[in-house]
Amino acid sequence: MKLLKLLNRKSFILFSLLMLIPCNSYSNEPVDIWDLENIKKESTVETITDIQSTNIEMNSITNLDNSNLIGIEQDEKIESNQIKLVGLYDPAENDLNLNMWELSDGEKIINLSQKIQKVKLSDDAKNIYKKLILTNAFPPKTNISIDEFVDLKIKWLIKNDDLNLIKEFIIKNDQQTFNNELIIYYLDKNLSLGKLDNTCELFSLIKNQPENNYILKYKIYCLIHNDQKEIAQLQYDLIKETGFKDNFFDKSFNTLMGYTNNSETNISEKSLLNFHLSYLTVKDFFYEPNENTKKNIWQYLSSNNLLTKVNDIDLDDREKIKSFEKATNDGSYKETDLLDLYTRFQFNIYQIISVFDAYKLLPNYESRALLYQAFLVSKDPDTKINLLELLKKEFDDDNLSKAFDEELLRLIQTIDGDKISSESSKFYELQLSRLGNEELKIKYNNKILHQSKLINYFSGNTSKEKIEKELEKMLKKIKKNKKYYFSTKDNIIIESLISDGIKISEKYESILELNKSNIPTDIEVMINDGEIAMILLRLVEIIGEDNLKDLGTETLYFIVSTLNKLNIDKIRNDIILQVIPVKV
Repeated sequence: MKLLKLLNRKSFILFSLLMLIPCNSYSNEPVDIWDLENIKKESTVETITDIQSTNIEMNSITNLDNSNLIGIEQDEKIESNQIKLVGLYDPAENDLNLNMWELSDGEKIINLSQKIQKVKLSDDAKNIYKKLILTNAFPPKTNISIDEFVDLKIKWLIKNDDLNLIKEFIIKNDQQTFNNELIIYYLDKNLSLGKLDNTCELFSLIKNQPENNYILKYKIYCLIHNDQKEIAQLQYDLIKETGFKDNFFDKSFNTLMGYTNNSETNISEKSLLNFHLSYLTVKDFFYEPNENTKKNIWQYLSSNNLLTKVNDIDLDDREKIKSFEKATNDGSYKETDLLDLYTRFQFNIYQIISVFDAYKLLPNYESRALLYQAFLVSKDPDTKINLLELLKKEFDDDNLSKAFDEELLRLIQTIDGDKISSESSKFYELQLSRLGNEELKIKYNNKILHQSKLINYFSGNTSKEKIEKELEKMLKKIKKNKKYYFSTKDNIIIESLISDGIKISEKYESILELNKSNIPTDIEVMINDGEIAMILLRLVEIIGEDNLKDLGTETLYFIVSTLNKLNIDKIRNDIILQVIPVKV
């Protein structure tokens, strides 16, 4: 706006100066308006001098304000770019920067992000991706629109399904129109979970109300729910004036406002809000879900205690049982409810005894029931482990892994690990590893560099000066110890300290073998090109479904080395503290 005003002022000055130019002696005489060529020739000679003079004066004006113009243009650019900033975190929080996406090809970012979206990321990979995707930064300059760039953030937030994080994102970015998809997801999700207060609260937290009919219907309903019927009526009248037509919502509105009685008989599954309004307005509401019922409606039924009880399910109803398993996988039923259902099946003694053969002859849901019952009656630890492993495979093969996840871990812990053979221990240990080691304390060993108290530096508890002295002492001892071998983890620690400016005496350089990390060629190229965000995307892809502690040391080495080169110390420190120390 400042620039526009300045230009308008200059245009006015130029116009005023031109008005002062003397008119031609024949200006009052009739002229042939079609003789443009003669007019042009005659007028050009007489006005060129005046125009040149005017240009000189305008140049002087421009020069007087040139410094201001530059500043104004920069301000305008900053203001324009700020509109494009969409996220939660300040770049400095994780040693990132506003321009970290700008140098990368948007098409490559989209392709890699879509690839990552298809993977069930580990918590470690997810944590890095969250910091990257939700940090405020300018979008790439090529092959991607702002909407496409923001959509990557929206898609991840929905997949991640952290409602508190989504709520925070919506509130901080509520001036943006792209939020409609995210707002709808948040409203529907809370409603499906029976958290109606959380649903309606959102409208009091966002300043700019979205112009989306579905969201507006939610808003009107919430006003009625909060006993603000007069305002609800006003909002309803306003959207009707815009041409809004929805017969189902009209009937529901009139019923909820008390204008009509519960006369609606049809249940609408068009949207979750419609389904909820059906529940409120349909007399003697009853709904029997099936395998094709939407996930959020299943969840809504579960949250409102509207699902068929386990003991009421007909075991001869194959489709009902399959729907029950799918609903459990989607979180609508508890895993314990499904296992209780399995215990209702009746098997003969032969099937129990020969379970490892018998389960193969049954329908999938019955085979799972037989395996579970056999587990309950078995006494042998190895047999119990083998049954659980088969049971998990049966769930996984039918894409029902979430229906037997928490209970699998609980059942594993009921088995005495000391009595399990080496053949069965792999599955046992794999499941127990899911418990994590967050509560474990670091065990220090000052005879090994990467296990020493040098580790404390990366938690921010020790100054550079103190660490520099401690490192000097350790290297002095190691140099005397001819048998000491510098491991990859040692190199990770030393190179990270050096990257942060900690100095090592020249006399110890001969015993060190540094910079041996094998960084992939494509990442090296991106480092040289300054493609910070794209590099982090690649690291997320590499980590993928794996926990950091399960990565090989060589992979860990080049990941840390990459972060050192980019000076992304905070993310690097988190990784080091996660995988390097021995915890007990």
